[in-house]
Amino acid sequence: MRAAVIGAGASGMTAALTASGLGHEVTVFERQARVGRKLMATGNGRCNLTNTGAGADNYHGEAPDFVLPALRRFGVRDTLDFFGRLGLLTREEYGGRVYPLSNSANSVVDVLRQAMDAAGIKLVCGDRVRELSRHGSGFMLATESGEKCSFDAVVMACGGLAGEKLGGGRDGYELLRGLGHTRTALRPALVQITTEPMYPRSLKGIKADCRLRLRRGGRELAASEGEVLFTETGVSGPAAFDISRKVSEQGDAKCELELDFLRDYSFTEALDHLKQRAIAAPGLPAAELLTGSVHNRLGRMLIKYAALDAGKAVGELTGAELERAAGACKRFVLPVRGTEGFAQAQVTAGGIRTAEFRAETLESRIVPGLFACGEVLDIDADCGGYNLQWAWSSGRLAGRLGK
Repeated sequence: MRAAVIGAGASGMTAALTASGLGHEVTVFERQARVGRKLMATGNGRCNLTNTGAGADNYHGEAPDFVLPALRRFGVRDTLDFFGRLGLLTREEYGGRVYPLSNSANSVVDVLRQAMDAAGIKLVCGDRVRELSRHGSGFMLATESGEKCSFDAVVMACGGLAGEKLGGGRDGYELLRGLGHTRTALRPALVQITTEPMYPRSLKGIKADCRLRLRRGGRELAASEGEVLFTETGVSGPAAFDISRKVSEQGDAKCELELDFLRDYSFTEALDHLKQRAIAAPGLPAAELLTGSVHNRLGRMLIKYAALDAGKAVGELTGAELERAAGACKRFVLPVRGTEGFAQAQVTAGGIRTAEFRAETLESRIVPGLFACGEVLDIDADCGGYNLQWAWSSGRLAGRLGK
């Protein structure tokens, strides 16, 4: 069988290797000049391959359970064995995150590319697929360079809108819509949350471990825990990424981001700590009250947020003032503007409706012989290696071409 794989990202390369391994003649089309560009940028260039805790709860979309057949047939252990056979050494880090031992995403791309070369997979780079249509019982594919090819089966692995500079785009959606498929709304996810600029600018570059809560009209919409990074325009980092999908869903609705910088301590425990500090160092200026509790620059900003006189001696602070300082540490609120766009996003929330594909094979219910995998489908996941696990699992399943 002659099979085309459109897209040479994580899911596309996995699909190509799988189909080739089953004896099919495979051609991969990639509009970028080289394979795996987006993959090389993941995990800050380290490539968070997977997560040992990957499960259905980590996935989102109209039907998150759609991922289960793919994860069962090619799970985390299968993924690690697969890469081990390709020559990649890995190690598990905090939170179940798995990285290449080399700490370089290039290693991941290189072993996949080398495996495709060894398998004799034809690779067409730098040429965009502009048209895909039915041709008898198969498909006709046309590229921008004018090449036309017929195939018995097609795997759509074009990815989504996220990371536009690295190859993200609408091609997959448009090609699939041309064959009768529909999609959900598209929103950036795993992306920086933008906030009102009154405090983030002064905190730019500071990292903090905290609990985040997204609220709208007093109602909690989402929560996460972990590292945040303050930027000039808002809040980034894994904990922010995990709730950015929910921020995107709110559109122009007014929301607040609540940060708890002392998540392992109750308000009472935090207040008792500050009272003890005031007794132990009464001559210390209030600006230094939170030294040892949070980053120094963050501590000084929280004192300002609590409306305390930074020059006032700690020993002269009233009980109410100490309560305000503890409250600032436990509930620092930033008005939310929204998120950065698709260019900065790591993944796309939304995509081609999964109800239009068979979860057991990833074959289209509308067009026989058409398969889809990865980000082009309406599946996205939490930060921590879960999106790449979906790419490997879905690519493996789609690449079986229904077998």
